[in-house]
Amino acid sequence: MGMFPSAEYPEVLVGLADPDDAAVYALDDDRALILTTDFFTPVVDDPFVYGAIAAANACSDVYAMGGRVVLALNIAVFPECLDDHTVAEILRGGGLKVAEAGGVVAGGHTIEGPEPIFGLAVMGLADRSRIWTKAGARPGDHLVLTKPLGVGMVTTALKADLASPADIEEASASMMTLNREAAETADAFSVHAATDVTGFSLLGHAAEMAKHSSVRLRFRLDDLPFVSGARDYAADWLFPAGSNNNEAAFAKDTVFAPEIEDGTRLLLFTPETSGGLLLSLDPAEARAYLEACSRKGIGAWPVGEVREGGGPAVEVV
Repeated sequence: MGMFPSAEYPEVLVGLADPDDAAVYALDDDRALILTTDFFTPVVDDPFVYGAIAAANACSDVYAMGGRVVLALNIAVFPECLDDHTVAEILRGGGLKVAEAGGVVAGGHTIEGPEPIFGLAVMGLADRSRIWTKAGARPGDHLVLTKPLGVGMVTTALKADLASPADIEEASASMMTLNREAAETADAFSVHAATDVTGFSLLGHAAEMAKHSSVRLRFRLDDLPFVSGARDYAADWLFPAGSNNNEAAFAKDTVFAPEIEDGTRLLLFTPETSGGLLLSLDPAEARAYLEACSRKGIGAWPVGEVREGGGPAVEVV
C-alpha cells in the first residue's frame, strides 16, 4: 500500500510488503496480534450450519498464522424479510463456533441488504517467534493437507438441487470443523510455511505459497483427499463460476501431467470454503505430525513435496 510504506510501520510484521492470510502486529518483543476478516453469502440451507461455517472459515486465518482465537465481531447483512428465528440461528451458529475456538464474540455490525451475508472479524494472539506465513517452504519439505477438498463442488450441486443429503452432511461437517486441533498439534513441530485452502482453491493458495517461498510445490493427484460426491459433480461439470476465475488467475502458474483430464484440473481450481491447512514441514517432522494427527483422530494427508524453484509454481502429477 503506497500510503503505508512498510519501512515506516515496523510493528506490522505481516500485511504490508508481503500480504498473507492475516495481518500480524507486534505487541511487544514476545507477543503478536493477528487480525483477519471474512464473510460470504449462504453456502448451505440450514441457518445455524451457515453461521457455524462462516465462523470456522473466519477463524481459520488465525490458525493458518499459528495463532489462537481470542476475540471476534460479527459482520452481517440481512434482508428485511428475513425472519427473526433465521437471523438468531445464524448468529447462534457463529457464536457457538467462536466459543469452541476458545474466543468470545464481543459485538458486531449489521446492515440491511438484498441477500444474507455473514462473517466475522477475528483477533488472535501468537508467540512472535512462531508466526507461520506462506513464505519459508524449503526444497525437500513434505506437504500436508488437513481437510479433504471438494466442498465447493458439493455446495454448488446443492444450489442446483443435485447434491445428495449424505454428501451435503459430509461437506457441512468438514466446513464446520475448526482448524484449531490441526494447528495446535502442528505447533509442536517446526512448520516452515502454512496457509489455509479457501476461495483461491488448492492450486491458487499453493501458488501463493510457492511464490512467497521461491520454490515449486508438487502435488500427487492420487494422494489428494476429496469429500464424497465432489468428483462425481465435477464429472457432471457442475462447477461454480469461481472455478473458472481461479483457473484464469492461476493456470499460468500450474503445470499438469498430460494424462490429467480437464474436469479434474478444474476441480483443483474450485474454491473451497473453510478448507484445511496446507503445511510445509521437514520430511521427518511431517511424518511425526501425521502420526500425531492419527493418534488424535485429526484428518491429515501427505499430498506432495517442495522442490527447487524455477518454472511454474505448482505441479500436479
